[in-house]
Amino acid sequence: MKFTVLKDEITAAVSNLQRAVSTKSSVPALECILISANESGLEMYAYDLELGMSTVLPAQVEERGRAALPARMFSDIVRRTPDAHVTVTVDEKNIATIESGNSRFSIIAVAAEEFPEMPKVADGTAVELPGNLLKSMIRQTLYAVGQADAKPVMQGSLFQIENGVLDVVSIDGFRLAMRSEPVNFPEEVSFVVPGKTLSEVLKLLKDTDDPVQLSAGRKHILFTIENYTVISSLLSGEFINYKSVIPPDGKTQVTVKTDEIIASVDRVSQVITDRLRSPVRCQFEDNEIRFLGTTAVGRASDRIPVEMSGETLEIGFNNRYLLDALRNTECDEVRLQLSGPLAPMTIHPKEGNSFLFLVLPVRLRSE
Repeated sequence: MKFTVLKDEITAAVSNLQRAVSTKSSVPALECILISANESGLEMYAYDLELGMSTVLPAQVEERGRAALPARMFSDIVRRTPDAHVTVTVDEKNIATIESGNSRFSIIAVAAEEFPEMPKVADGTAVELPGNLLKSMIRQTLYAVGQADAKPVMQGSLFQIENGVLDVVSIDGFRLAMRSEPVNFPEEVSFVVPGKTLSEVLKLLKDTDDPVQLSAGRKHILFTIENYTVISSLLSGEFINYKSVIPPDGKTQVTVKTDEIIASVDRVSQVITDRLRSPVRCQFEDNEIRFLGTTAVGRASDRIPVEMSGETLEIGFNNRYLLDALRNTECDEVRLQLSGPLAPMTIHPKEGNSFLFLVLPVRLRSE
């Protein structure tokens, strides 16, 4: 195999694919990127048995062939090469030679036959979305995905289409994030995508309306993003009935400027640390919110004006969970709905219903 390719293009491709490479495996091929050179250019693959990624690159191919190159070393080499072009040659003994300008490297490749076959989504249901829309939906819900200690199915986001509306939902037991958008898709379908996969997809998506395709099968999902494809196992199990945990319209309605409430909560959070946990006390009264943070090291208070209707209320929240939700609203003003000191608070856009964030309260001690 022998080919010449632009340094910038192969550096970017290897950098992206490397995120789907196993970092520690007893199978050497899983720590490699498979390169296939043919008359149309290069096809490149990475696969850690859960997440796979592939891309195509234009290249001048002098000799067709396939080989798996150690991802980390190959990435480090091509990133440091001095010339605008990189030439890679792999001989019959699987010795890969990488040349650029006056630099020359030789590394040991792995036979292409040892690289695992990536799964296919032959039975997939395809949905097409603008890339910037999918990026927004993932970005606004990823923060609430359950962590490693959560039930496996909760370590991902639910994608559910009903009545022409796509809901992307994440729940970690303390908060819920839901993003909704109408889609041109007549069927009803649902599947759960791992948070790790969505994090990698998010890095590939751009802020353009170029179409992105999702193809979900029984066990796998395939994302097609420009010249990249990402394939991932889906999470199995029953996702929580998220609609049942969303409270009805609250007795207290508040409209507030997003940057003001974030700054205020952040200020009173300065006396709260991971070692000294304490809820932020929130008092909704007289068209303002008063925030209070108290721990063994100090006390902080702040207040901001709001538009308020309904009952006065005092409620407590984990400061980090509250800030995470507020920072992911991505709008200038938000609408808060509260039903009582022990009921979840929901956060909505001032107009419309494109997202709903839910934060569970923390029981307050009497002062």
